[in-house]
Amino acid sequence: MDVAIREAEASDEGAWRRLWAGYLAHLGATVPDEVTAHTWARILDPASPVFCRLAVADDAIVGFAVCLLHEGSWALTPHCYLEDLYVDPQRRSRGAGRALIEDIRVLARTKGWNRLYWHTREDNPARRLYDGFAPASGMIVYKLTP
Repeated sequence: MDVAIREAEASDEGAWRRLWAGYLAHLGATVPDEVTAHTWARILDPASPVFCRLAVADDAIVGFAVCLLHEGSWALTPHCYLEDLYVDPQRRSRGAGRALIEDIRVLARTKGWNRLYWHTREDNPARRLYDGFAPASGMIVYKLTP
């Protein structure tokens, strides 16, 4: 499968929302509609630190990566947090996930970002892909709800 990666555009909202719904269902998560709408608005806002790259194959959007740029206390240049990565289940294992990560990696090099990182569940089958990029850091994530 030939995969092209590109920036999200306003006309991609319907396709992105379909994939987003599949992603949330896959995670067993719910996100209020107003949060989804706000996320999409931030993706399209050039002043926002949130951006989205789309994987396109056979004239269809088959996957996405939503990232967040942020400052860090150990570097002079931004970190890129790959917060959400999803590929349509019918299109998995054909290179879209790898192409999305590679694309963001090239952006990080080109723009001089300090690091690209992400979190995943221990039992995520996609770790086979992720482990090809770097070993797991061994960090444990704690979440607090204020």
